[in-house]
Order: sequence, then C-alpha cells, then structure tokens
Amino acid sequence: NVALNAVAGRPKEEYGLEPQGLDEIRPGCWQVDERVKDMNAGGILGSMCFPSFPGFAGRLFATEDHEFSLALVQAYNDWHVEEWCGAYPARFIPMTLPVIWDPVACAAEIRRNAARGVHSLTFTENPAAMGYPSFHDFEHWKPMWDALVDTDTVLNVHIGSSGRLAITAPDAPMDVMITLQPMNIVQAAADLLWSRPIKEYPGLKIALSEGGTGWIPYFLERVDRTYEMHSTWTGQDFGGKLPSEVFREHFLTCFIADPVGVATRELIGVDNICWEADYPHSDSMWPGAPEQLHEVLTANQVPDDQINKMTYQNAMRWYHWDPFTHIGKDQATVGALRKAAEGHDVSIQALSKKEKTG
Repeated sequence: NVALNAVAGRPKEEYGLEPQGLDEIRPGCWQVDERVKDMNAGGILGSMCFPSFPGFAGRLFATEDHEFSLALVQAYNDWHVEEWCGAYPARFIPMTLPVIWDPVACAAEIRRNAARGVHSLTFTENPAAMGYPSFHDFEHWKPMWDALVDTDTVLNVHIGSSGRLAITAPDAPMDVMITLQPMNIVQAAADLLWSRPIKEYPGLKIALSEGGTGWIPYFLERVDRTYEMHSTWTGQDFGGKLPSEVFREHFLTCFIADPVGVATRELIGVDNICWEADYPHSDSMWPGAPEQLHEVLTANQVPDDQINKMTYQNAMRWYHWDPFTHIGKDQATVGALRKAAEGHDVSIQALSKKEKTG
C-alpha cells in the first residue's frame, strides 16, 4: 500500500483507516511539488524519504527472476535520485534501495549511487526475519559492508522493515502494537552492536531510523553491564573500549518529540542524535513540529549549539548533505520557509471514503 498510514492532514478519527487510493491522502505524500510545499509549511528544510510501496528493504522487488528484480531496484533508485530528489536540489537527502537478496549486487548498487552523491542505504532491521542470513553471517554480507565503508554510506535500519510486528496476542488491543512498534529498533541495535562488522569496520555508520532516543541511556548501561559480567565467557572484545563507547562511534539515533531523550541527551551523545519529522505518518507533528519541538528543547534548556547539531548539522555531517549550496541560511529558517508557503492549505480534512468500524 503506497499510502500506508499516510495520515498527515487528516483527523485522528481516520488514523485507523488505511487509505484506499491516492485521493484519500495529501498530494504531498506522492507529488514532489506538493511535498516541498508541505515541507515549507511545516518549517522543514530537508527530508530523507523512505520507500513505501516497495518496502523499506525493497521486498516487493525480490522476485524469482533476479535480473528483473535488479532492474526494478535500479529503476526505482534512478527515479528517486533523478526525478524526486533532483526536482529540488538540496531539499532531499537521497537514499538507495538495496538489492537485499544479493550482497554482491547490493554492493554494486551502493557504489553506483554513491558515485552520484547518495550516501544513504535503506535496509531492514532484521534480515533473518525476512528469510535472509542474519547480520551475524559476516561472510554473506561482507560485500555490502565493504561498499558501505568504502563510500561512506550510512546503513539506515528502519523500524518494522522486516514485516515483523510486535503483537503479543491475537486479541491484544491495537494500542499494544503501536506502543511496541518502535521497540524492535532496540533489538536491531543490540544485534548490530554485538556483531562482527562493528569490530571489523571502524568507519561503519548505522542510523536507527524512527526508533526514538529515550531508551538509549538504559540500553547503553545494559550493554556495558553485559560486557562486564559476560565477555569473559562469550568472547566479546571491543579492543579496550566499552560497548557504549563503540555505540557512539557508529550509531546515529533520531527523535520526534521524545522529552525523555532530550533530557538525557548527554548520556546518549549529542553528536549521535537527529530530529526527524515522520511526515506523513501518524507520529508526525506536521505542520506544527517547530512549535512542539521548541517547547521540548526550551523545557530542557538545550543550548543553541546542541540544537543546531540535532536539527541539521549532524545530518549534514553523516549524509554528506549541504542544503546551503542552493539555499541561503536566511531563507532556511522556519519563518522564511513558511513565508514561501503562504496560501498553502494545511487544514485538517477528512478524506476517507469508508466508515470507521469497531
């Protein structure tokens, strides 16, 4: 479903009604001109757009005909880079869709796109759940790891991309799944932190996409305790470093509002945090994100230099992205962006054509 949970601009009563067609979602979800207008209206300068209909790891394109599948992936990547991102230079951080069934072909696709300035790869948080070798099968994924490091490309593991939902029981309320959905990124963080690639590749960069940050201080405390108590018999060795130190060297995290994460940012590492929008999904604060974010940052007395890192500088550094090559900083403020969107309709509108049940 290309419109999966695309509820931006719709009333909360419709959040549980998946759109049945493009006429039931904002045009900004699928038309690039309208997307930039929505970004301007929401005070957002840049965006990295994850793939919806092929899946975050490209599962839709994984057919039995691998030559055909590769052509599909390359066609999507060409469209995304040249037509979507190319329509508004510097407004989007381009992203490569992986050839997940073939690490050698995946490595080639990473290199092909890095040559035109793409330093982001979308990937599953758990390949084993999709029927592929796990992150711990080093030799299988080695061509991909090599390509990521050689091109300084970030591996973005997105929550739920494996298709494994956190459902505790068939009769559990939907609220249980929604609450637990970001938690599978915790499993991915542990899986990757204890994996061989982290030790083999000092330059490996991994982004935990849409996973929040409030859980990270306890996670870092737990991995250090695990290392202290069990590394003697498990054989883990980080070369004299603690797992928490290694985490800060390799991982980028993100938050939407997350007051707890902002309050504990020093324990996480300010250089390891990015703000995210989540447009057009239901966790998004669009179009009022700047005001809500400002409220959280002010309540926690976050200084300007840290705000700058979390809201744009860390993203620029990690993804080789410089929006100011095309846009002056005076035109990149929330006020300037919103002025450019004057007259653009951001009102809440009911769009669903089916009645809510249950």
